[in-house]
Amino acid sequence: MSKPQTPIDAQTAFTGTVAPSGADILDADKLAQWMADNVEGFEGPVEVLKFAGGQSNPTYRLNAKSGSYVLRRKPFGVLLPSAHAVDREYKVIAGLYPTGFPVAKPFGLCTDDSVIGSMFYIMDMVEGRTIWDGAMPGSNPVERSATYEAMIDTLAALHNVDVEGAGLSDFGKPGNYFGRQVERWTKQYRLAETETMPEMERLIEWLPKTLPAQTRTSVVHGDYRIDNMIFDAKDPKVVAVLDWELSTLGDPLADFTYVAMAWVTQNEGRSGVMDLDRPALGIPELDAMVERYCAATGRDGVPDMNWYFAYNFFRLAGIIQGIKKRVIDGTASSSHAQAMAERVFPLAESAWKFAEKAGA
Repeated sequence: MSKPQTPIDAQTAFTGTVAPSGADILDADKLAQWMADNVEGFEGPVEVLKFAGGQSNPTYRLNAKSGSYVLRRKPFGVLLPSAHAVDREYKVIAGLYPTGFPVAKPFGLCTDDSVIGSMFYIMDMVEGRTIWDGAMPGSNPVERSATYEAMIDTLAALHNVDVEGAGLSDFGKPGNYFGRQVERWTKQYRLAETETMPEMERLIEWLPKTLPAQTRTSVVHGDYRIDNMIFDAKDPKVVAVLDWELSTLGDPLADFTYVAMAWVTQNEGRSGVMDLDRPALGIPELDAMVERYCAATGRDGVPDMNWYFAYNFFRLAGIIQGIKKRVIDGTASSSHAQAMAERVFPLAESAWKFAEKAGA
């Protein structure tokens, strides 16, 4: 049985900045010196604020005389292998930015832990709106519809990027994306495991035996959903896609079916739209989003999505299990991580339900 979940008002909880405290405090003087040496046009001093949202790589707003910047760093302390790869985040942003795809302008990567205590990179601060709640309270049907369409159009644009032209042909291994991902998240889950969950055990056995064929390779974001992008302050237009930590080369259907999970997930103040009155709100139906994505990427259609939903819920359970482990170890990045950790059981249950629909 899943435990009752603690509801989070994400729009309130994750919006804005707070003064860093405890382990989140950075050495502003050392940071300003590094930026003066490495960030073109930088003028200090620098004020350091921490964004309230985000569970994985701590993210800061830096206000300086020369403007505002964003810093993303690895968490301090002992980390799971291959997690929190801010150097990979920087590489993909630096590759995509010159192509015109909406990402923040990258300014520099620091691999020297002695500056602030862990690896970090600096990018431009892109102003606009972050939408944490898929219901978009306070909006109207026309704007909601256009916002969801912009989200899908931007994903299609990512999957249409010329990987070689963006200098990202070495950003991941070709082929067998889902096989490698199932293996990766099984390992990560095992390293963070705190108790036995029968659903996860069944998924770990079933998923590798039922992998779908991969027909395309593209840059895959890995965590593409409505709250991981910045929209224009007034228009339904994506001005920057954020949180590239899980990006690699892979099967674009992983991204599309991940964003499609919103249509099979309860809202609870987050990105899910399953239980909303979508026609009244102006939120498009999933079939319309499939059609739009396929038209933009030259596909005839998408396969049955139940396997992909099972995989995505499994992977999400593995990610949240990592957060749960960090809560127990005392290294979690967000004050809301405890509430996040309670979601592992329901996610595992959802994953197995979709596995059963896919024939398990």
